[in-house]
Amino acid sequence: MHDYGDDIFTEPEDVDHDTLANLGPLRRMAGVWRGEHGVDVNPKADGPETQAFIEHMEMHPIDPQANGPQLYYGLRYHTRIVKPGEVETYHDQIGYWLWEPVTGTILQTLAIPRGQTALAMGKTTAQASTFEVSAERGSTQNGISSNPFLEEAFRTLSYRITVTVEGDDQWSYDEDTVMMVRGRTEPFHHTDRATLKRIGPPVLNPLMRER
Repeated sequence: MHDYGDDIFTEPEDVDHDTLANLGPLRRMAGVWRGEHGVDVNPKADGPETQAFIEHMEMHPIDPQANGPQLYYGLRYHTRIVKPGEVETYHDQIGYWLWEPVTGTILQTLAIPRGQTALAMGKTTAQASTFEVSAERGSTQNGISSNPFLEEAFRTLSYRITVTVEGDDQWSYDEDTVMMVRGRTEPFHHTDRATLKRIGPPVLNPLMRER
């Protein structure tokens, strides 16, 4: 754990309000994105199903966030996924990507409207174009929380996402959620992967819009 000192209450002074300039490896992910050729592999009663999907994602800077001496810069995100040619939401997810410059820690929080949340964590550098975060069932730091049905029938054991930034206008992700499906003897790897292309700029964080 990083040594933040004995004073756990006093927040940093002279904080730079320009979130975009301080996002480290997340900087080029800020904006509005669309993915046309996503692939999801999910569990069904008769075996794995492979499903194509289309994704719309927005990632906008938030004001700097302090926990006493700890300081995060971040993006608030929302992604909505549909099957090709359909309107009904296939997957909806909200959360934050956070970067702590002092420690090189990157976090992803996620929540989905099926009663599940997670906090994934990893280490990287400000210049990195590829990075990974992960969460584990039972962890009190980078953990996973599920509603009673999911915990019993589709128990999530771990979650990992690898992000690769491919220039200023494109990035991709490879996601692996490992779960135990009731009645099965082996863990199932629920995977998602997609490449997103920029279709719009980010909205600046409130302090920068005020400036």
